[in-house]
Amino acid sequence: MKKILLGAGIIFLASCNNDVNSVTEQQEETPTQQLTNRRSCPSDMMRDKILSTDPAARARVEAIEQFTEKHLNDIKVGKVLADGTVEIPVVFNVVYNTSSENVSDTRLQSQIDVLNRDYGGTNADNSNTPSEFVPVKAGDTKIRFRLAKTVRKQSSITVWNPDENKMKSATTGIAATSPDNYLNIWIVNNMSGGTLGYAYYPGTISASLDGVVIAAPYIGTGSGTSAPFNLGRTATHEVGHYLNLPHLWGSSNTGCQTDYSNDTPVSPGPNYGIPSYPLYRTCSGVSRSQIFMNYMDYVDDKVMVMFTTNQKQRMQAVVSASGPRSGLRVY
Repeated sequence: MKKILLGAGIIFLASCNNDVNSVTEQQEETPTQQLTNRRSCPSDMMRDKILSTDPAARARVEAIEQFTEKHLNDIKVGKVLADGTVEIPVVFNVVYNTSSENVSDTRLQSQIDVLNRDYGGTNADNSNTPSEFVPVKAGDTKIRFRLAKTVRKQSSITVWNPDENKMKSATTGIAATSPDNYLNIWIVNNMSGGTLGYAYYPGTISASLDGVVIAAPYIGTGSGTSAPFNLGRTATHEVGHYLNLPHLWGSSNTGCQTDYSNDTPVSPGPNYGIPSYPLYRTCSGVSRSQIFMNYMDYVDDKVMVMFTTNQKQRMQAVVSASGPRSGLRVY
């Protein structure tokens, strides 16, 4: 799930689900098709709850956005690996009900492999980027991921409500492992509302709840995954939010707001399925070709292929030595 409030430079909880109410300029589908084939995010309600109840979170996120903007053109990421790449340690917390929902080590490793290819710009489908957008393509973001630990627990819960975060409790799920120093990814059997996954942006939530949640059918690749979200890109998208990347259209369902990356065309809202390039959509009377193949849109997994240079800069700022997720560099 994924969403942000940008009027005051505030980025909040993001989540991704199959949403039957979203309106796009693409071909209409039946409700059944929408439920199974569309990626979308019901995160405004969650964002508004944080905004209305936690002014301290609002202040933290405003400060993070000011920091990010200040450092976009002067990022000094300390060397963690020999070439300066920041390697983020990942803890998978697998909370399952039936044995078939206990995601295998093979699939978990496949997800790490997908993240490293997507964030390293070595994914084979990266070459599908249209020539129009090749000049802004990030290539290697200098961020990598390493599987540090896997924790497993069986639970009687069959459907998880993202609002409640019960999968992150030691009582009903698995408590986070040192969330300031590890990216915790919870994998659950099923989430309400058809949610594929969700994440918290830097500074929005207490450390014990920080991280990413993915429904089991959408983690990794291979047997047990569910098309059209079966290539591990739900995690690529959600980790993008965790590293401070908004959706391409900004906040709210109205769209046409900034995503703080000036190399992504302004967008009126998400794109779904498998759009045909070029796809033109209008904001403020101006029609622009959409960069729908970006990881921060809602298209099917096989359509997502790239980040932009400005998105890379934003993520590097977050994990820099003085950034809000600098603790990920120390382990």
